[in-house]
Amino acid sequence: MSFETALSGLNAAASDLDVTGNNIANSGTVGFKSSRAEFADLFAASNLGVSQTAIGQGVRLADVKQSFGQGQFDFTGNSLDLAINGTGFFRISEGEGEVSYTRNGSFQLDRDGYIVDANNRRLTGYQADGDGNIGGALDDLQVNIGNVAPEATTELSVSANLDAAAAEPANAFDATDPQSYNFSTSTTIYDGQGTDHRATLYFRKTATANEWEVHVDGGGTGGVLGPRTLSFNNDGTFDSLSDTSAYTFNYPGVDPVSVTPDFDALTQFGAEFEVKQINQDGFAAGQFSSLNVEGDGRLLARFTNGQSQVLGQVALARFQSPEKLQEAGDTRWRETFESGPALLGAPDSSGLGSLEAGALEQSNVNLTEQLVQMITAQRNYQANSQVISTQDQITQEILNIR
Repeated sequence: MSFETALSGLNAAASDLDVTGNNIANSGTVGFKSSRAEFADLFAASNLGVSQTAIGQGVRLADVKQSFGQGQFDFTGNSLDLAINGTGFFRISEGEGEVSYTRNGSFQLDRDGYIVDANNRRLTGYQADGDGNIGGALDDLQVNIGNVAPEATTELSVSANLDAAAAEPANAFDATDPQSYNFSTSTTIYDGQGTDHRATLYFRKTATANEWEVHVDGGGTGGVLGPRTLSFNNDGTFDSLSDTSAYTFNYPGVDPVSVTPDFDALTQFGAEFEVKQINQDGFAAGQFSSLNVEGDGRLLARFTNGQSQVLGQVALARFQSPEKLQEAGDTRWRETFESGPALLGAPDSSGLGSLEAGALEQSNVNLTEQLVQMITAQRNYQANSQVISTQDQITQEILNIR
């Protein structure tokens, strides 16, 4: 009996060493989660139960349980290296409907623009439409690295202060005569081909209190447009514009550009002329320059014309019982009945962690702890070996009885 009991102890200690050795071997594996061996004692039971004087028959390996504690981050600077700060797994597609889950966020772009891991498994998420709206259907995330088409300017807003102490110029308005207007400022507008044009706004005080004229030169063939009358309230805030229709600018070889003005942010205070901000919504053609991943998983493509575009959003998964996931190798897991179904969502929502771009989650193996565990398993193995040696000596004494 002691031989079998001690043998079960040897097997248990060997299993403990195997688990510890696997942890140590993967101490540098990105996204690896350490395991621990759990044991249970053995009793021989009959229909009447276990006797009060029964002696145990050894030990067995009951489970190898993984610890999904957070690993430390290694900041790489690569925008497609992703680490999950908190709960969740990346969902990756293996083709033919096969799906697995991982904490290894080392991704890259393949030749078709799909975000893949080292084995060409595709990261899945929510795609965005042309307007940057995130859709509800899960799909393989693909990055469009083509150029972004230009857009003509359609709106122009100006935030500035017109000096309330300014007087009406003596000369009739003439864009070439600085003495015929009080203030001017310039901005850039774009036609339908993305060509930029210099547009100049001229502000001229009238003889009427709290009233100004605005003239606009779009730099095209139509000359200076206006005047339109700007009216202000007694407290200096903007009141109204005499004509709120769009300005139409004509440029050779392109369709006319219609630009709606917005002067609501103008003021007339007793201070120097100051332009605070001029905004317009057009832009030139741009080439793909970089890809950024936000903390909520949104993929932002940036282009050389200063524009950015939302391409999609990384999806994360969580499980009611992640310890019951089935290991699939390459630091991947698969869903099981015991783990429960995958609960999917965007990062930093529904109990899921946020993403840290430019970082990788390292193994959560504590080497000091594993080395101590290795010594303990070694002692257990030696002690069980000693039991076998002692039992062998006792058996030999019995055989030597004459």
